[in-house]
Amino acid sequence: MGIVNATPDSFADGGRFPTSAAAVEHGVALVAAGADVIDVGGESTRPGAEPVDAATESQRVLPVIAELARRCPHCPISVDTTKAAVAGAALDAGACIVNDVGAGGDPDMFEVVRGHQAAIVLMHMRGEPRTMQRDTGYTDVVAEVHAFLAGRAEAALGAGIPQARIMLDPGIGFGKDISGNLRLLNSLPDLAALGFGVVVGASRKNFIGALSAATVDERLPGSLATITAAAGLERALVRVHDVAASVQFLTVLVAIRAAA
Repeated sequence: MGIVNATPDSFADGGRFPTSAAAVEHGVALVAAGADVIDVGGESTRPGAEPVDAATESQRVLPVIAELARRCPHCPISVDTTKAAVAGAALDAGACIVNDVGAGGDPDMFEVVRGHQAAIVLMHMRGEPRTMQRDTGYTDVVAEVHAFLAGRAEAALGAGIPQARIMLDPGIGFGKDISGNLRLLNSLPDLAALGFGVVVGASRKNFIGALSAATVDERLPGSLATITAAAGLERALVRVHDVAASVQFLTVLVAIRAAA
């Protein structure tokens, strides 16, 4: 899943694609590099980020999604949003997946997804981006995150979304400390055992820098390490900035494991 941030303030690449045209070209390049899905976001979810209204978010993502759908018709497009109104408009524009870091917190989200016969990614986050890193303590981070996601998946099923269209994301870096992030990455097989697809978004995250003293632009090796556990899962997406390197890494890793 290649990342296209149509935002001025995302932590890794905010402002690098200041126009819709630039964001589209980046998305097209990610598809050429091997991305299976393109994830387009118009609201930063970095720690401390301020929210934006639906109109601003829609203005940022809808032209990008529509043009990517036209130029890359065989590549599924995901919209990264917590707002049902933005999700509905994006699905109308050509997206087919809603990547919801709020896990269906908008009361209309599940109905919008069901009505469009779309897929949804449900992510765990404590609080909101502006406040999520203020409390990163858990009694058992794996048990608590997995229980939350299982509950949200059941709610999505109850709203009429088929199991095959529901994916779960443990929310690496969203209200977790270094230890919590590492434990959640190590327990991806247990998350997959719930019976849903798994999404992992750890690319360039701060905990990689904390472990290695690497700046944001120097975190590719650490980012590749975080996707190792996902490589053995039957249904998994890894959300990355560096698509070509990630594709090469996974191709070789899977070949090595197959040779065993």
